[in-house]
Amino acid sequence: MKFKYSLASFISSSALLAVIALAGVRTADAAVVFTSQAAFNAATTAPGVDTFTGFYLNGSTPSPIARSAGAYSYSAAAETSDFFGAGTSANPWLSTNTAADSITFYNFATAISAIGANFFGSNLGGFFQSGDIALSLTDSYGVTSYTIFGATTSSFVGFVSDGTITSLTVSAVQPAGGPLWPTVDNLTLAQGLTSAVPEPSTWAMMILGFAGVGYMTYRRRKQAAPTVA
Repeated sequence: MKFKYSLASFISSSALLAVIALAGVRTADAAVVFTSQAAFNAATTAPGVDTFTGFYLNGSTPSPIARSAGAYSYSAAAETSDFFGAGTSANPWLSTNTAADSITFYNFATAISAIGANFFGSNLGGFFQSGDIALSLTDSYGVTSYTIFGATTSSFVGFVSDGTITSLTVSAVQPAGGPLWPTVDNLTLAQGLTSAVPEPSTWAMMILGFAGVGYMTYRRRKQAAPTVA
């Protein structure tokens, strides 16, 4: 009996946490975070992409820079130094000349409510290096942070806001074994749909939460039922 009570308590607690987690995805003060580019595309409209074609790969580029992603123009700044063109001439990436520097995207000429890209790390030579990448989005509601652990060149993260996005800052979490440079490819600017649809994992969490709440209610009613002599 004690085991059943503990199990019920665990399920009810998990259900509550699941519902809270779901609510956290859609609160007014936090943007929705997508780790699937397909889901991000489904939650946005009128996207523009900057693949960083033509970016200088043989040396540093003074910061800030002014570029465009489709119909959207924007600025990007390295925190203390200049930019460095990583990748290859066939597929250039935006990176910094100093590993500890962050990259900030801002000054969007047309107001946007969605932004995403492939975020990962690179080494001294401008080639891919696995590591953790920290993202910090600022919109009209506040700041939403997200960290990609063990990012690869295919690691995509997108933010969709109910408000207006003012900036996105990208930085590399410096590993103990050596420096890691923050790197970005395929920057996408867009307009978020009025109600962004959560990813399947979020729906699964919601279903688990509702099922747990239902079970908790059933257990309480069963336990409260009077014993018939």
